Amino acid sequence: MITVEEAQALCLSGLEPLSQEVIPLTEAAGRVLSASVRASRAQPPFAASAMDGYAIAASAIRPGAQFTVVGEAPAGHAWPGRLQSGQALRIFTGAPVPEGADAVVIQEDVTRQGDTITLGDHLGTGLNIRPEGADFKSDFQLEAPQRLGPAHLALLAAMNVGDVPVSRRPSVAIIATGDELVMPGGHPRPDQIIASNLFALKAMLEAEGAIARLLPIAVDTAPALEQAFDLAASADLVVTIGGASVGDHDLVGSTAAGRGLDLAFHKIAMRPGKPLMAGRFGATPFLGLPGNPVSAIVCGHLFLLPMVRRMMGLNDVLPPVLTARLTDALGPNGPRAHYMRARMTEGPTGREVTPFDRQDSSLLTVLSEANCLMIRPIQDRAREAGEPVQVLPT
Repeated sequence: MITVEEAQALCLSGLEPLSQEVIPLTEAAGRVLSASVRASRAQPPFAASAMDGYAIAASAIRPGAQFTVVGEAPAGHAWPGRLQSGQALRIFTGAPVPEGADAVVIQEDVTRQGDTITLGDHLGTGLNIRPEGADFKSDFQLEAPQRLGPAHLALLAAMNVGDVPVSRRPSVAIIATGDELVMPGGHPRPDQIIASNLFALKAMLEAEGAIARLLPIAVDTAPALEQAFDLAASADLVVTIGGASVGDHDLVGSTAAGRGLDLAFHKIAMRPGKPLMAGRFGATPFLGLPGNPVSAIVCGHLFLLPMVRRMMGLNDVLPPVLTARLTDALGPNGPRAHYMRARMTEGPTGREVTPFDRQDSSLLTVLSEANCLMIRPIQDRAREAGEPVQVLPT
């Protein structure tokens, strides 16, 4: 068996970003920028008032000074003239500052009678002007690759970018296997169970930006698996659930091998998730997940989502690991890394983590209550309450 870190490296080895497509900015939320984008203008594109008030020459600012108001500049409407000595312009936030002015006195510091303003006794020290290019210059670039969140979309809009180059969304085919499985809403026999983990994996993939294709459940026969692999042939990534162990009815490995699978590894030193396998059908990556619900979902976080992120062009693809203090003592760990379902909270001295008492890989109720996985390394020593441990938020 290989380690989790070795398996992650093998899963990611050779994966390349998918092809680029250009989409409207309105559709770019959550997508991965595939090429750096340059602004077509500075922001702001002119010296702009940062406050509602009066634009004047900074050198003339003093308590009691008086000015004649010669015009008005709302946002979006530049005043065309040039201020002379003793003149002021009524100006609003976002409007261009006129020539001859290099300060804005806020309206609360001004008394106005007709077209004459008088500055008050308590004037601020700021100029209240946003210089041209204060946010970014006209040659600014938003660098790729990165996932585009709401702030990025606002930035791209301010850069006057209407169409955005992004990596194509990976299409992931999900094949659940096993005679025992029935889809939700069906009519299971007493010896069957409801397929569950594929819905969690679908949600995880879609939240990451991939396109998840749920294929029909494949029963435990080679012809059924062959047909499922045929249906998955057009996908960018093929994922099976179950049938990856070594029982008489675990046929995924042998069927995939018969179709030319170049196997990278089979079995890893972790729990839950030991039967994981990965490889390639030619240029198409393949991941064989364990059938137990918790095992499949934990492996989804550790292996499947990093593969999808790499295919979308991201570089930092592994799940973030945090540190928290253990609330209860734990005995030593064994020969496999243990990803314990746990609950992380903010305590009086920082993050605290409490693993659940029950860690069976079939317990979806425990997984649904957990918000992290607490990582126990291989042969980890006994741990006392209060010791720092690593946690992977879920």
